[in-house]
Amino acid sequence: MNTIKQTPPDSNRVQASAMGATAVAPMAGGRDSLVSSPPDPEVPEKKSRRKFTAKYKLRILAEADTCTRSGQLGALLRREGLYSSNLATWRRQKEKGVLKAMTPKKRGRKRKEENPLTQKVVQLEKENRQLQQKLKKAELIIEAQKKMSEILGIAQDLDESDEFR
Repeated sequence: MNTIKQTPPDSNRVQASAMGATAVAPMAGGRDSLVSSPPDPEVPEKKSRRKFTAKYKLRILAEADTCTRSGQLGALLRREGLYSSNLATWRRQKEKGVLKAMTPKKRGRKRKEENPLTQKVVQLEKENRQLQQKLKKAELIIEAQKKMSEILGIAQDLDESDEFR
């Protein structure tokens, strides 16, 4: 199904068309070096989510309220790249009168508030570990002293009768 159509001889190019696609290639000996390159395979980066300020929302609502003729509101929405649902949401927010509702909300996980006692707990746990280590060392020393006294034959517990001898 390839058809070759020759253009006037002064251009030295051949135009080929196959299934609706056309490409221009230079002929042998031609002086033009115009060759269509393949399309860029790189995927375009996703646009970031738009955030609307309270000032912008109020301005658009005021403009939308002034639209009286048919088609004006649609033209406004197309010009600004908005949907009618945006206007409905912003009107509800305006009726509530909450200023926070008129500012864009931060998306994602909410930051957890830190408990003021966490630092104290961490400090106490660290101190507890240190004291436990000291206790283990003291118990080892005491155990070693007991064994040494047994080896040397030193009496550990003195009875009342032993004191008077």
